Amino acid sequence: MSAYIIRRLLYALPILIGVNALTFLLFFVVNSPDDMARMHLGGKRVTDQAIQSWKEEHGYDKPLLFNYEAAGAQRLTDTILYQKSVRLFLFDFGQSDSGRNIGHDISQRMWPSLAIAVPTLLVGLAFNITFALLLAFFRGTYFDLWGVVICVAMMSISGLFYIIGGQYLVGKLLNLVPISGYDTGVHALKFLILPVIVGVIGSIGSGTRWYRTLFLEEIHRDYVRTARAKGLSEQLVLFRHVLRNALIPILTGVVVVLPLLFIGSLLTESFFGIPGLGSYTIDAINNQDFAVVRAMVFLGAVLYIIGLLMTDISYTIVDPRVRLD
Repeated sequence: MSAYIIRRLLYALPILIGVNALTFLLFFVVNSPDDMARMHLGGKRVTDQAIQSWKEEHGYDKPLLFNYEAAGAQRLTDTILYQKSVRLFLFDFGQSDSGRNIGHDISQRMWPSLAIAVPTLLVGLAFNITFALLLAFFRGTYFDLWGVVICVAMMSISGLFYIIGGQYLVGKLLNLVPISGYDTGVHALKFLILPVIVGVIGSIGSGTRWYRTLFLEEIHRDYVRTARAKGLSEQLVLFRHVLRNALIPILTGVVVVLPLLFIGSLLTESFFGIPGLGSYTIDAINNQDFAVVRAMVFLGAVLYIIGLLMTDISYTIVDPRVRLD
């Protein structure tokens, strides 16, 4: 197991290097520091002195790859490549273009993102699996038919509709919870109820259809026919055998997104005014804060690789036939 994990981590290193290199090219070669300075300073009619001052203030005045004027190791470390890209591998995100510590902002904003993402995932998973099992149990009936029709209809509706509709119906007409905002401690619950409900409802269509397909595929396998031949009830076959054997593809979809819960939802946090990492990224894009965007891209890549590794390890727990050597 340990050898497998080490090997997968070594495989992940070239991927992270590639993501980092591509991000560096996009932000510092395709879009040069001079272009970033003009965007922040207000367009094309900006003096060269103002551009140089902005670059010096934000650390973009250094050479890109190699500093010929420095001595020793500083020829490599006193460059934009090392200061803005290589240090990301040490999770040293540095300062944002607005002067804030990015690492501190991430550590503060990840908790509101988790407060929304974790309940949405757990409640949505429980509801979608239960609904999918009911559709599989009553397969071929009108209940199954109309359940699939409803799921397809819900999949066809944009996520913005659920957000805006939920805010208008629950927040404005019924006035049950605040439309947007956030608070700390127990007072945060009233701000989290509506985003969680909207997130769960928005996932019903695609989630239920996916799980229903998995269950129907397992139902037609030989071991299910053998279990029925032994006299087991349909409910027992469905929950003891079908659900258990469908856990591997379910885990594939669930475990891989667990680390990405830290990133948050861009749309949900923006529309509900939640100060999480999703809104943090949107604000950085709107404010053209390239340092924050680079940090979030790299962090997202790291978390996605961790999710894939967790998925492979979870296979051995669910299916004893799988061994990681």
